[in-house]
Amino acid sequence: MAEISRPHEPLLSVRDLSVEFRTPGGPLRAVDAVSFEIFPGETLALVGESGSGKSTLARALVGLLKPHAGRIELDGAPIAGLSRAEFRPLRKKLQLVFQDPHASLNPRLSVSATLSEALMLHGHGDRRTLDARVCALLARVGLDPALRQRYPHEFSGGQRQRISVARALAVEPALLLCDEVTSALDVSVQAQLIELLRSLQTESKLSYLFITHDLGVVRSLAHRVAVMYLGRIVELQATEAFFERPQHPYSEALLASIPRLRAATHGAKPRLIGEVPSPLHPPAGCAFHPRCPRAFERCAREIPGAYAVEAAGFSRCFLRDPSNSAPG
Repeated sequence: MAEISRPHEPLLSVRDLSVEFRTPGGPLRAVDAVSFEIFPGETLALVGESGSGKSTLARALVGLLKPHAGRIELDGAPIAGLSRAEFRPLRKKLQLVFQDPHASLNPRLSVSATLSEALMLHGHGDRRTLDARVCALLARVGLDPALRQRYPHEFSGGQRQRISVARALAVEPALLLCDEVTSALDVSVQAQLIELLRSLQTESKLSYLFITHDLGVVRSLAHRVAVMYLGRIVELQATEAFFERPQHPYSEALLASIPRLRAATHGAKPRLIGEVPSPLHPPAGCAFHPRCPRAFERCAREIPGAYAVEAAGFSRCFLRDPSNSAPG
């Protein structure tokens, strides 16, 4: 997808954000000094294997988890560490759509009651206008308003996900955090949901943080791609640059794992081997070095900085360090 024309100020700004959990085995840092921005009308895809910290990051952004350190700003206002009461007025601007709509929708509430509850909670309707607003929301996500008195179990997985999107849209947010929203859907239904998200963005200038481990859905939706590994963003680039010229060995391996892309790459790319290490016992130096086919001595003892690459991006890899003396 082509880059957008970005305004000067970001909608969401995240700086050095860390999230830790206390466990019997010691502190577990699930998100480690993460920084990025999202601009109005932009989609940033956050990709990586399961266990990389993507969903934890999303929950910290919407106030469901308290950050250990760092700063989050929404429209210039700091929101990290706010109480639930303090965060509630800001929740109108920032909504999370969960991976599993079957679990996130109350099975005891009809679709009408679910959407009405969201509208009333945030002051977007009264008793006289609720039904009309519910019908408008369902039509907006491509569902027949005549179905509004049905319950979640009476809908397909793709339809339930559209209901979840409608519930998020009820408060007229500026930013949707979409956490693996296509992972449980068939390929054809995935494509329909992606097209819906794209049309909503065009219509309302919505911004998205689109979290996924499936690179197959990223290229047609995202303006930029951030790659997360063991709690850190190791690469951030414009989408086309990322797919054509990845700047981190982990990104290369992720792209090589997509069958339809492998034939288009120049030369054989390494496939991922092994598993993501435990965040309880992360490797010294670069966290990816035990799995990296291009690792050298420096990688095991130093943590890479964020080295500038093309398209105003960065890569946390010593191969991108201008002063690097590593083998090419």
